[in-house]
Amino acid sequence: MGKPTGFLEYPRQDRSYAPVADRITHYDEFSIALSEPDMSLQGARCMDCGIPFCHNGCPVNNIIPDWNDLVYQGDWQAALDVLHSTNNFPEFTGRICPAPCQEACTLNLVDDSVTIKNIELSIIEKAWEAGWIQPQIAPHKSGRSVAVVGSGPAGLAAAQQLARAGHKVTVFERQNRIGGLLRYGIPDFKLNKRVIDRRMGQMRAEGVIFRANTHIGVDIPARELLDGFDAVVLAAGSEQPRDLPIPGRELNGVHFAMDFLRANSHRVQGDEIPEEAFISAADRHVLVIGGGDTGSDCIGTSNRHGARSVTQIEIMPQPPEQEEKETTWPHWPNKMRTSTSQEEGCERMWCVATKAFLDDGNGNVRGARCVKVEWNRDAGGNWQMHEVEGSEFELKADLVTLAMGFVHPVHEGMLEQLKVELDGRGNVRGATDGADAYKTSVDGVFAAGDVRRGQSLVVWAIREGRQCARAVDEYLMGTSELPR
Repeated sequence: MGKPTGFLEYPRQDRSYAPVADRITHYDEFSIALSEPDMSLQGARCMDCGIPFCHNGCPVNNIIPDWNDLVYQGDWQAALDVLHSTNNFPEFTGRICPAPCQEACTLNLVDDSVTIKNIELSIIEKAWEAGWIQPQIAPHKSGRSVAVVGSGPAGLAAAQQLARAGHKVTVFERQNRIGGLLRYGIPDFKLNKRVIDRRMGQMRAEGVIFRANTHIGVDIPARELLDGFDAVVLAAGSEQPRDLPIPGRELNGVHFAMDFLRANSHRVQGDEIPEEAFISAADRHVLVIGGGDTGSDCIGTSNRHGARSVTQIEIMPQPPEQEEKETTWPHWPNKMRTSTSQEEGCERMWCVATKAFLDDGNGNVRGARCVKVEWNRDAGGNWQMHEVEGSEFELKADLVTLAMGFVHPVHEGMLEQLKVELDGRGNVRGATDGADAYKTSVDGVFAAGDVRRGQSLVVWAIREGRQCARAVDEYLMGTSELPR
């Protein structure tokens, strides 16, 4: 490494954020980058640990020590080449990835990991500003065509890789703009949509055709893709939300989180959303059920609407403030995390289950009846949940968002028409290695990302999209030069 003692000499620094009072008044990104000299010093902290556990912690296996060192040396363009060798879209992961690489960093043994995510984002943003990112147009065309259904990170990664291999690629998206949940599921204050648009410009120049407002299985029968293309990639995500079938679920004001977030994102991006279709948290008591990223996004959006109060409940116990390094590192630890949206204002409650939603007498939700729960291991060592006797209480709420994750891809329409085999969890069945990598039970049809693995991270979707592209290329050409 260029600075073997850098981790001893330079303290860890990360991006900062605009004050809460300022940022909740708009939907722009609000992180504040370090200067280039400061970023170089952060790259110097990578400690030449011998076994870079960050590689394994990163789902796309980013070559992290190499580009850390290149940033320290000031060779940002070479750092970009290394970064792009494993990740098509570091501008996405640099913003919204939870950074399992940092948890796996050897320096994290003392809670002082390298700011890998920060360096990644700095490399890619400098590259866009400097004009280093240009279309990589295939020198030869294969004469083969591929349909990609879904324009989230898995679909976009597969499409870009296949276009660079010389295939004619068409991406179908049912929404009015390209991006999948990157576009409408993640709020603009976390991911400005111009970030997607500029990458789409590169992909168009590389030959990728985008067809928005095209719902496969509805607007176009899914079987037509088999007749019109040499191969099909299913990358439609896992969008069947987990419901909460309790008394009062039908009341006005109880919504799936994604319906709430999607309507807001459409409006922020300039679409005309009728008032009856827009879900506003303005002047409301908001109850967010679910403690993950989607729930956090509901909090940030509600505060920007001007909610009167926001409460987030989670059925699981409150995590410890600090994980036990000796038993968890370098794996993803269970520990207390506070998102920027939670910092903006909400009450968080753990070990709470919802028993019923309460009617105000006019068919509108006025609150939720909840109960405290506790978790204990049974004789077999499995965790079991029990309600705490006499612990029922009510929470006031006139807007409820259900942010409890997604169970599997939507089966109606495309998947039913294609008759692809599903696994035990309702996802499209497909392996990730061997001769049948990413193949479905239907010849010529492949699956990647959440539609195959279930709800997961953007970085996992990019990995699967890239690997699926190689499998498709091998299927079409007999061999492939795309990276594994």
